[in-house]
Amino acid sequence: MAIDARVRGQLEKLTPEERLEQRCDIEAMDEISAKGGFRPDKVIAYAFGDPKLDGTTFKTKGAVFRSKGEWYRLSYKCETSPDRLEVNAFKFQIGDQVPHEDWAAHYLYD
Repeated sequence: MAIDARVRGQLEKLTPEERLEQRCDIEAMDEISAKGGFRPDKVIAYAFGDPKLDGTTFKTKGAVFRSKGEWYRLSYKCETSPDRLEVNAFKFQIGDQVPHEDWAAHYLYD
């Protein structure tokens, strides 16, 4: 999904690695919203494990997203253009809801 000029301008201020992660997190929220049933307002790529970066590819099995005040596990693979502003390929899988008692250990909040 294309991003608006304001978001593009903000992303361009980041390092290439930060831009890749942020752009992929934005895509994750867009894709999850399009699937229906969720209204994600935050994605954290590293809550349950470190993501893997390889050039313009970002993969994480330890991500989470927040929707309607609850956190859910998420894994995704995101491939971007060389400038890391356009998403060329995106695959994701939504996992289980994160129990409230696990939130503090993973720095999650409502």
